[in-house]
Amino acid sequence: MQDNNSEDEISSSVRKDESDKRFLIGIICGMLIAMCIFGIALIGRQLYRDYRIDKAVKAGTYNESGENYESKLVDERLASKIVTLESVIDKYYLNEYTTEDLETGIYRGMIDALGDKYGEYYTVEEIKKAREESDGVFGGIGAYISYDEDLKCCIIAGTMEGGPAESAGLRDGDIIYKVDDTDVQGMDSSEVVSLVRGEVGTVVHLTLIREGKQETIEVDITREYIDSNTVYSELMEDNIGYIGITEFDTVTSDQFVEALAVLKGQGARGIIIDLRGNLGGNLDTACDIARNILPKGVIVYTIDKYGNKKEYTCDGEHELELPLVMLVNKYSASASEVLTGAVKDYGKGRVVGTTTYGKGIVQTVIPLSDGSAVKLTTSSYYTPNGICIHGTGIEPDVEVQFDSEAYYNDNTDNQLDAAKAEIHKIWEESY
Repeated sequence: MQDNNSEDEISSSVRKDESDKRFLIGIICGMLIAMCIFGIALIGRQLYRDYRIDKAVKAGTYNESGENYESKLVDERLASKIVTLESVIDKYYLNEYTTEDLETGIYRGMIDALGDKYGEYYTVEEIKKAREESDGVFGGIGAYISYDEDLKCCIIAGTMEGGPAESAGLRDGDIIYKVDDTDVQGMDSSEVVSLVRGEVGTVVHLTLIREGKQETIEVDITREYIDSNTVYSELMEDNIGYIGITEFDTVTSDQFVEALAVLKGQGARGIIIDLRGNLGGNLDTACDIARNILPKGVIVYTIDKYGNKKEYTCDGEHELELPLVMLVNKYSASASEVLTGAVKDYGKGRVVGTTTYGKGIVQTVIPLSDGSAVKLTTSSYYTPNGICIHGTGIEPDVEVQFDSEAYYNDNTDNQLDAAKAEIHKIWEESY
């Protein structure tokens, strides 16, 4: 019995040792499997990270025309940092966001970093809206918004006749303080415009500061579908033809030609072209209008970063033979200054009003392959006499400060009256 008990004890001990060994082996195998899974996860994460970095780096090896381009900016370090920032945002940022928001922010940041105050990045939807505006059709309140360099804020530079802004009593020179609940001080004109515009039928609340008023002015304006008539004309007393151009869109040149033909047919003996508050627009449009005024020669020329010169010329076949006065103010900019500068250099008319804005540079909208686009300053422009007016503007031949109180009290336009007086002087000098 003792021998049998000893054998049972030995057998039990052996089984226990084998069980312990299997348990230990199981633990070791489990740890190995866990380590393998963890290792695979790390490798996978790194491979994905490397893939994204590689993709980002490769994205900078060509340009939109398909030519090889060696990026000065995009490398593994930059791409890695973008991935890191995305990870930090994803982990810590409180509010909701989309990857599209971050992507668009990267593109906008690159353009903003240039310090080009006119440079912009447009998403696909934004470029669509910009084209609608250039074609003269868009939604909004019917006001022209400009950035005032002296005041360092955006102002109302003009209103469309019969539009919502005019009906609401907005005045030239009104400072835009708030759009709805957004303080817009420090914003550029494109940012403020994007806030003012919106869905047709909705209401935008503007807080304005007006010269001579202690209290702010609060105005609610219902957005309307704006079909922009950019040219206004009438035959005034003494057979003086008046043509007001609010902006240079693709529709403007045809509207101008029609207005000029009608005034001539009505017996106009002189023409006043009013560019006050005209912020500019399409350079080609300004040149098309100039071809109905100027003699044969250069209208304007541009020079890019490489020194390449591009001339915009006139054949002189439609030269205006009537006395001409250009009416301008400090919000007459860009394409307005191209037209005014050419008229002044050729001596085709006299300039009345105040010194113009002084924007002597040209922006180009460059489409990208995905339907988005960028607008960049690409060249400087010069008047026919080789003058670059950037930062200085065009000084009038006859300086007349606008009397806003007289205008809004009894509709007296002292600058327009001065322009009419110049037409009379030209008549007198001709006899």
